[in-house]
Amino acid sequence: MPGSTAVRRALARARPRPVAYALVLAVAAGLLTLAGPGAGTAEAVSVCQGRPARTVSFATGELRLYRTRHYACALVLAKRPGAPRPMKVTLQPRGGRAAAVSGRWGRQAGPVTVHALNRCVRATATVSGRSAATGWILC
Repeated sequence: MPGSTAVRRALARARPRPVAYALVLAVAAGLLTLAGPGAGTAEAVSVCQGRPARTVSFATGELRLYRTRHYACALVLAKRPGAPRPMKVTLQPRGGRAAAVSGRWGRQAGPVTVHALNRCVRATATVSGRSAATGWILC
């Protein structure tokens, strides 16, 4: 076949070189080492924008509040992630309507975000029947 030699040459050039492969593995191992312990663990990563503003712990979970210049965001994390259980988180700006998320989750409920430019907010969280609430905060 007239074109088969060119195809074979192209395939030979496309194969990874053993030295390059070893170099890629070494770089990947180095990056994992630099990332430190816990980099591969399943830690709760915030899905809210902004800086952490307040954390309220209670018997079965933790209510986390975040704040940007214009918005407030809340989420609730179960202390012991596992089987789905009833969870709810609400966030209300002063003078505005409360935003809420409820359902059955195993780890986290939320996020809930409200517009809170120059306004206080209050939040509540429930995990398995136990709850926590804040007064008017972040004023």
